[in-house]
Amino acid sequence: MQFAGKLAQAALNDGPKDARSSMDAPAVNPDAIRKILLRCLSVPIALASIAAASLEGTLSVALYGAAMLLEKVRPLRQAYQFLSRTYDGFIGRLGEKVLRDSRDTPALRIMVSLTLTALPIFVIQLVLGKPRLLLVIAFYLALCGPKFQRSVRMFSAKHMEAHRPEGYFSDRYDRIFGRYVEFFLGYLYGDLPELGRTVHVRLHHKENGGPDDNASTMGYDRTNLLHFLWYLADNIWTTLGLAPYAYFRARGDIKNQRRVAWGITRYIVYFGAVFLYDWRIGIPYVLVPLLTMNFIMALTSWVQHAFCDPEHPEDYFVNTVTVFDEVNFMNEGYHLCHHHRSALHWTEMPAHLERLRDKMRESGSLVFRDLDFMQLFIDLTLLRRMDVLAEKLVPWEPMTHEQRLALLAKRTKPVRAVAA
Repeated sequence: MQFAGKLAQAALNDGPKDARSSMDAPAVNPDAIRKILLRCLSVPIALASIAAASLEGTLSVALYGAAMLLEKVRPLRQAYQFLSRTYDGFIGRLGEKVLRDSRDTPALRIMVSLTLTALPIFVIQLVLGKPRLLLVIAFYLALCGPKFQRSVRMFSAKHMEAHRPEGYFSDRYDRIFGRYVEFFLGYLYGDLPELGRTVHVRLHHKENGGPDDNASTMGYDRTNLLHFLWYLADNIWTTLGLAPYAYFRARGDIKNQRRVAWGITRYIVYFGAVFLYDWRIGIPYVLVPLLTMNFIMALTSWVQHAFCDPEHPEDYFVNTVTVFDEVNFMNEGYHLCHHHRSALHWTEMPAHLERLRDKMRESGSLVFRDLDFMQLFIDLTLLRRMDVLAEKLVPWEPMTHEQRLALLAKRTKPVRAVAA
């Protein structure tokens, strides 16, 4: 349920239905006016989200370039490899003591890294008062890492944490660190509490990217950059928790409605407290991460369910994408496996994919190789390089290049009218 997703269609339907005089028909449609006002508010926020993500992205790519240059210096490379091995060994031993499942050590690694970098920078900035440019840059780099690698890892760690009823940590440490990613570190990223364990689990996995999902993209042309702008504009209401709140309220789900309301309240308190302390700190440390999170959430939702069969729009076996790339942190690319068995541990997803092959073949599920979700967005929507995607598509039956292109074109067309 996108708050303003049907703006244009609503506006078209506002005209007179017959030949009656204008005095016999209402001059305006209040619902259409509301949607127009929401769009007038959300589009500037969408543009600001692009600017915020571009700022952090530029710094992140620059860090990656610098890291690649420094890696060519043999003593520095060897020192980094030694420190990395030592750190991994420490995290491995720590994970065996504090985690419920030691297989979640990669998530512990990103938690510890952010706790030792981004969090101290933020605290130091609060103590110093006046914003320091170098501290702001260091904060963004600590959040993103080179080529957004830390953001990706944080996103995956939070995603998998949301599906753990008891969290990552064993009983002894759960009282202190329970839901540590979503309910603590998430504030640094502009990620509201309850968007994970409540909205993602109780809404997205119930609707599976279908028409009633807040994250549904099937009403948009996924190859159209302007359509992504509309989607990004509408997504702010999900990022702020308002659209999910309306979803649960409309269905009489009081428990999850209250959870979302409590999450929104907690974030408002945090947001307001920092801005009251010093608005100059609030803008770079709170507002920019929130806008960036809006962009990241929209981009991820846009591509993870990008290919829909118009004849079977609610079949998640069709609209859920599987991608394979070098990193595939916590097997995030096995997205169909995750939707099929959301409680399945991420390390078991490759084996689960093998069990689903027949059903995937029958449904026409799309699988891409040598591709991650960011690259999928770039090739699909930003550059519209359908030839590249056709080459990276792994078909279940032999297909010509033209047949692959036709399939991708069919799967990315809007299923219903949207605001564009």
